Amino acid sequence: MHPLTRRQILASTAAIAVGASRAGFSAVSAATDFQFRYIVGSCMYGYLYLGEILPEVAKCGASHLDIWPKSHGNQREQLADMGEELFASLLQKHNVSLGCITQYKLGPFGLKNEMQIAQRLRCQTMVTGGSGPRNLKGAELKKAVGDFLEKLKPHLEVAEETGVTIAIENHGNNLIDSPDSLKYLAELRPSENLGIALAPYHLPQDAELIAQLVKDLGSATKVFYAWEHGDGCVKRLPKEQELKQLPAYGPLDFGPIVQALVDINYSGWTEIFMHPVPRGIPIMETAAQVTSEINKSRTYLSDQLSAVVGGK
Repeated sequence: MHPLTRRQILASTAAIAVGASRAGFSAVSAATDFQFRYIVGSCMYGYLYLGEILPEVAKCGASHLDIWPKSHGNQREQLADMGEELFASLLQKHNVSLGCITQYKLGPFGLKNEMQIAQRLRCQTMVTGGSGPRNLKGAELKKAVGDFLEKLKPHLEVAEETGVTIAIENHGNNLIDSPDSLKYLAELRPSENLGIALAPYHLPQDAELIAQLVKDLGSATKVFYAWEHGDGCVKRLPKEQELKQLPAYGPLDFGPIVQALVDINYSGWTEIFMHPVPRGIPIMETAAQVTSEINKSRTYLSDQLSAVVGGK
């Protein structure tokens, strides 16, 4: 990426200030005080006990947990086994909040009870997939996204009642899996309680394309997975190849993407992420090693952010 000059930064922030002041933030805060709001995916630690995972959250520069069910993790099942009261006390003990519940198996139309649990646990985000016909394009795709959103409206009423935002991930082989489908979702969404969980892994590995998509989606993005394709996550690979899904390990340049996130003053969750093979194992052998790998990617993203806002 080409670094910004001081003159470009000043011109950019001045332009931002004109339109941003009404929204309650200054150009300076938008450009130079930007910070990632990190959240930690429980499945990065496989099936480890929550009591082992929660002390690691702060070490990852985060204060919130994204809890996953089987087969990727089993911490959602652990919650069910221990009960909400004990789970909440465990969170409090480690000064961690529940920021997200990921639930693909339930799908977008099966989240009512889960949203009520989220409300009781003061969790405001839920990630799932977008079901519907696949491999559509153009007007057919836009209509299918519109039909999906119409069907989702009763569930969005529950989301509004419980204060939960449903974020649809662009998971492969789904209705919502392409840049165009994401843009249609952002354009047509009938409620602010519906958003996008943006996964670069499932997109063409083109940094400029992903950066432009970040700008096109704007505030519709509620979760950003710092996750690239690398050598994939569907077959067993040597660990050094598997880790190429993590920023700094793989070939994807996150510089333009970070620039785009700063440009839109992105305020959603950022989750450093990958999938191991087989699912359910930690990405490394121990909790401490998992945290170390997450932090290597976090340092890389921090360096990209410093280059963007500092003109380095």
